[in-house]
Amino acid sequence: MDAADRLVELVEERRGPVVAEEAARRLFALRQAPVGLARSLLAEVVDTDARLAWSGDSVSLARPLGHELLLEDATYVVVDLETTGLRPGSSQICEIGAVRVRGFELEDEFETLVNPGVAMGPGVAALTGLNDRQLRSAPPPSVAVSRFLAWAGDAVLVAHNARFDLSFLDRETERLTGSRIASPVVDTVPLARRLLGGRVPRASLAQLSYFLGTSVQPCHRALPDAQATAEVLLALIGLAQERGARTVSDLVGLAATQRRRVWDKRELAFGAPSRPGVYLFHDRNGQLLYVGRARDLRARLRSYFRSERQRPAVEAALAAVERIEWRVLGSELEAALEELRLIRELRPPANARVARPDRYVWLKKRGESVVASATPTALGPIRSRRRAQLAARTLVAGDLERPSLALPRLRRRLSELADARRYEDAARLRDRIDALERVCRELERLQGLRAVQRCLVVPSAEPGHARAFFVAGGRVAAERTLPPGGGAHLEIEAGLTAARRALATEEHGDLDELFLVGTFLRRPPAEMCVVPLEKQAILRAAARVSAPKDKVRAGHDPGSDPKQTPGEPSLF
Repeated sequence: MDAADRLVELVEERRGPVVAEEAARRLFALRQAPVGLARSLLAEVVDTDARLAWSGDSVSLARPLGHELLLEDATYVVVDLETTGLRPGSSQICEIGAVRVRGFELEDEFETLVNPGVAMGPGVAALTGLNDRQLRSAPPPSVAVSRFLAWAGDAVLVAHNARFDLSFLDRETERLTGSRIASPVVDTVPLARRLLGGRVPRASLAQLSYFLGTSVQPCHRALPDAQATAEVLLALIGLAQERGARTVSDLVGLAATQRRRVWDKRELAFGAPSRPGVYLFHDRNGQLLYVGRARDLRARLRSYFRSERQRPAVEAALAAVERIEWRVLGSELEAALEELRLIRELRPPANARVARPDRYVWLKKRGESVVASATPTALGPIRSRRRAQLAARTLVAGDLERPSLALPRLRRRLSELADARRYEDAARLRDRIDALERVCRELERLQGLRAVQRCLVVPSAEPGHARAFFVAGGRVAAERTLPPGGGAHLEIEAGLTAARRALATEEHGDLDELFLVGTFLRRPPAEMCVVPLEKQAILRAAARVSAPKDKVRAGHDPGSDPKQTPGEPSLF
């Protein structure tokens, strides 16, 4: 995102003008910005972007030109440039050709050579057939572009690879008027890719012209190329109408790149608070696509629409999302547990990588060998069936007491196979040893977590309250909301009773919940207190996490106790 994009996003999120001082502070990370300084800093951004306009001392969105025009009512100017090179800063325009289309008919043409003021390179001269002698008497770029803009008026601009042509036109337009071209722009390259769906190997003008059978063939001269592009445009508009496009805005949307289409959905995240919580992506039919969690909902949701690379399943969800729902919670821990439970319950397609408890396996003795089984035993559960199967192939029945003791024997065998140059056998054994090592680490970690007896106290979404998670017996035994005052005593007693009950049973709880809690125990966030399962310790922790932040900073900490601090060291 450039500065203009961020400023547009700010104005859209506020749903109205933003005063210059605030816009400058947000855009340039300033502590304070007097109105005069703010206007001078913002002037280059606002004055050169057609989406923005001044409203007194505030920045607002400019009224879009022509976007709501019906496709059949719009006037299109299809333009093509020939240039001395590829960079607007060091290269110049040497020819402009354009065609005006009105009522889906070619109405008028514009053509002019341009004196670039520099010598034509031999490569460009060979490609276009133009030479310095032909261009010497032509008007300079400023005059030629000025004539073209007057001829084009406020029509919808169309170009093949519009980013290239518009970069040269914008440069000259800024010199003439101080701002960029404000007309809507349609690029036939992404439009063809979207509408033709891979039916042409490349979206070059020559390929499209051949595929669509245009009467004019492109030849690297401005007017013939513009004429061919105009015929391509008319064919693509017909295909767009078959897909339901009615207005110029619909056509611009179809021509947008994937990143731009996602960025245009950023308003779906407007209003999200800077609080922990979970969020749900829904498509146009209300179907759930994806569930996620965030420590800061506003920052996380905004990040999706800023062209950051996502994994393929999430990118597909972003392409289809039409509504975002969020639920504010009190802490990152509560958000993580809620996310896991929602995924388990709702099974959104973009969260398919999350492990499923019904696929867990255990290591079990079968004769003198070891197998991965769905029957619970002391060695498990293991979340990866494939990893458990590889590990089982390295073990014998006698190894089940302590599987890790088999590793030295297996490593010696691996060395023997390598020395004997039995490399394929060595590779298979290496993979099995790696799987066994990972299984052993997972089982050791699980054993440590099952021994944990702690209460995790975090802030609640409700002011003045705290949330307590009682971990015992290899599970989250209870979750209680602790209100201020005497009501907290009753809730803590109920949680401690559930913890004692969990310790008395041999059944274990949800493995993924337990591992999730383990990640917070290893690195507790600042707002979380980890305390023993003891009533007074939990009460002090609740007082601490629910106290106003300004009192905690000032040293008025009602729950201060050397035995109970946020960020308690790892228990493992």
